[in-house]
Amino acid sequence: MNSTSLTITLNDNDDVAIARSALTAGTVIEELGGLVLRDDIPAAHKVALRHIQPGSAVRRYGQIIGFATKEIAPGDHVHIQNMAMGEFARDYAFGTDAKPTEAAASQVTFQGFRRSDGRVATRNYIGVISTVNCSATVTKLVTQHFSTPGALAAYPNVDGIVPITHSFGCCIDHNGEGIQQLRRTIGGYAKHPNFAGVLIIGLGCEANQMGAMFIAEGMQPGPLMVPLVMQEQGGTQKTVDAAIAAVQKMLPVANQSVREPLPISHLSIALQCGGSDGYSGITANPALGAAVDLLVKHGGTAILTETPEIYGAEHLLTRRAISPEVGEKIVERIHWWEQYADREKGSIDNNPTPGNKAGGLTTILEKSLGAVAKSGSSPLMGVYRYAEPVDVKGLVFMDAPGYDPMGATGQIASGANLVVFTTGRGSCFGAKPAPSIKVATNTSMYRRMVDDMDINCGEIMDGTATVEQKGEEIFRMIIEVASGKESKSEALGVGNEEFVPWMIGAQM
Repeated sequence: MNSTSLTITLNDNDDVAIARSALTAGTVIEELGGLVLRDDIPAAHKVALRHIQPGSAVRRYGQIIGFATKEIAPGDHVHIQNMAMGEFARDYAFGTDAKPTEAAASQVTFQGFRRSDGRVATRNYIGVISTVNCSATVTKLVTQHFSTPGALAAYPNVDGIVPITHSFGCCIDHNGEGIQQLRRTIGGYAKHPNFAGVLIIGLGCEANQMGAMFIAEGMQPGPLMVPLVMQEQGGTQKTVDAAIAAVQKMLPVANQSVREPLPISHLSIALQCGGSDGYSGITANPALGAAVDLLVKHGGTAILTETPEIYGAEHLLTRRAISPEVGEKIVERIHWWEQYADREKGSIDNNPTPGNKAGGLTTILEKSLGAVAKSGSSPLMGVYRYAEPVDVKGLVFMDAPGYDPMGATGQIASGANLVVFTTGRGSCFGAKPAPSIKVATNTSMYRRMVDDMDINCGEIMDGTATVEQKGEEIFRMIIEVASGKESKSEALGVGNEEFVPWMIGAQM
């Protein structure tokens, strides 16, 4: 990228360019043929390159991001005041762009934990999980007992005791889709390889009954998977005491686990972006996509998610599907969300959040096109429901809402053992038991929030690095963090409050 240019044009067919920094009205943009700005253009926002008539499509990335609501002149600021959503047909062309992945010439390893059943972990935690909100306090009291200085000093190979609490679990159809999905999510965490052992705590009278959940998720009680029911134990304090004793028995066993060299084909990465800006689809997201392509070449797995945030860009994924059946699953999920939004008197084509709009993103189409860049160019190997176990290698898609903690919760339940999260506004995020790497889209935010950000992809916009170079940097950091290096969010202790299951179905 030319570091002296004031704007960047992403595709020859685009109607807009992106301001690399804040520009004032009257500025002459030499690289755009002497275009004179008619408005002030905030950093990462769009400037019109040509006349656009009302009702005409507006393109960025060579794709439609919205439609002009009034006449737009060259040099105008293009945003919510003159562009909005509109209907248009997508060419799904199932599989036409699916290219076989070329395997890496040599296998790269990381230092991971191998469980007795062959699964591989990036962290060695013990989890304490509540089945219902009513047991959340007990769950937290147990983990607080082990958070005092020196409490785990005798167990250097144990990374900590993690509370997994939530606000659901009762007053819902006992056999409905909602409770099935909640059990699937909790079961995914209970069986997650990053937990050496798990304690599951329930109240006793909730809809999400312990026994039914164990049966539904194929779980068996044992020394490293201990169920406790508060009403059977005799109340809060007795349950806390029993839980502490159970964890103390797990600790020596968990401490026997040691890191060893393992192929990175065992890594499953959750792809997330949040607090996005106009740079997200130019810097951090395509750089993460480059890292994903490297991971897939080495046999690893990457999980893309947030169905409402691929809306309008789903055709880019269907074209990379390995079969029409896989592509159709993406389309089916899009239609489900359209019906779901209509039923809830909402709209899947809603605008991005206020922070996204302040960052230069006008429509969900524009955000989606940038978000899909996280997936790189690898073929789409499968499509999964929320929190379903991912059972194939390569790039896959998991259905979820556009709320980052909710999406990440489903990805981790599906087996992701590490998260890479890109952000342009500065989302502060962690998601135990999976370590989270934060990737900044712009240098100013990176410098302002350096305690939270692991990598600065703003260097791409600054002209000091390429997408490929930052992709390689992300790939190398994935290996380092998977091997035990502490990410910024881990150093800050973020991640104990980010378990947010997607609850569907009526609360009664």
